[in-house]
Amino acid sequence: MKVSVVYALPKRHSQQTLEVPEGISVREVIERSGLLKQFPEIDLETQRVGVYGKVIALDAPVEEGARVEIYRAITVDPAVVPRRKQAKES
Repeated sequence: MKVSVVYALPKRHSQQTLEVPEGISVREVIERSGLLKQFPEIDLETQRVGVYGKVIALDAPVEEGARVEIYRAITVDPAVVPRRKQAKES
């Protein structure tokens, strides 16, 4: 079955499409994708992962066509972002 794995930084991103066996876990898909070597800063023990925007456990099985996403930690309070935009526009 085909699945994809995505990881994005502000100025760099990667999406890998893989052919994997049924019953494979999220963790195994990420490991097979090569993203852990391409982005050594990824720490699956602390970073959340999800499928189509919904957080999911690393040991959860992946379904056909899934888009596995590796999320980065939030570095800015989302409530602050609109205020920063307004300050720049003023």
